[in-house]
Amino acid sequence: MLASIQYNSRKLQIDLSRPLDISIPLRASKSNVNAWYIEEPKIEAVQFGQDVMRVSEGAAVNFNTIQFNPHAHGTHTECVGHITETFYSVNSQLKEFFFLAEVVSVAAEKSGKDTVISKKQLQFALGNKKRDAIVIRTLPNMKDKLSYQYSHTNWTYIEEEAMAYLVKKGIKHILYDLPSVDREEDEGALAAHKAFWNFNGKIRKDCTITEMIFVPNTVEDGEYLLNLQIAPFENDAAPSKPVLFKVLNNINVTL
Repeated sequence: MLASIQYNSRKLQIDLSRPLDISIPLRASKSNVNAWYIEEPKIEAVQFGQDVMRVSEGAAVNFNTIQFNPHAHGTHTECVGHITETFYSVNSQLKEFFFLAEVVSVAAEKSGKDTVISKKQLQFALGNKKRDAIVIRTLPNMKDKLSYQYSHTNWTYIEEEAMAYLVKKGIKHILYDLPSVDREEDEGALAAHKAFWNFNGKIRKDCTITEMIFVPNTVEDGEYLLNLQIAPFENDAAPSKPVLFKVLNNINVTL
């Protein structure tokens, strides 16, 4: 179903029947994607005495309790409350859910013993484009990202200078396909997070970082309408389901 959407001074045409879900589903399995040194998620039927609340066990309904960590177990969206003493909830800070996004594919650069995403790479990827959100697909892009065990792997991270560049470009929402935009072990520096949220200045409370996405190779680089869906948790982070819609064409409109 084709739809025309007025977005700022532009009229975007998208196909609502072709959503591109770039979230990783949560499964109660050791093969569930994982980071930060904790066990896999658990989804278990409630038990009252000998009665197991599962239809296959004779109950009227399936009635499961789910135990997981949003930062460690799959696609999640976080707000500045992730790094502040003051409590900020992503559910209360994220008030809009549709954004103009650019999908970019970036091969990591070597930096000492690390691999990084640099300012130069993002400048090349974005050029003079003006977007609200950036979706970063790191290369190589293998399906094992859907089940990878990231603890102690020193994944590719975004350099502080690169993050400051995105802020200057007006990017308010970053979506990244690894467990963190920062180095796995950085002694609590969190340089990329702090640069993005302007931690030492006027905090950008309405900006978000989404991590552990997966952008299939069939999704082309380019312009998309992003629908950033989150679970309504009063927490610094929540499981999320970012969905992309390819912009088929657009027309500048004089307002």
